[in-house]
Amino acid sequence: MPVITVEGLALFKEQKAELVKSFPQTASKVMGIPIDAMVVIIREMSAKNVGVGDCLLCDLKRTEE
Repeated sequence: MPVITVEGLALFKEQKAELVKSFPQTASKVMGIPIDAMVVIIREMSAKNVGVGDCLLCDLKRTEE
């Protein structure tokens, strides 16, 4: 049972559904394992819990606006 883990910022339900549909299809094709055997875990995090370089992502977003 392969596990595909996606970690990133919050997504809309429609985006999650697209990931859950497309990732197992590709992995199944590449690995030769049935789609039904795939598990997808989506871990969402807040921009204030992610650092890029030496800054919090939430602070980088503010400077880009």
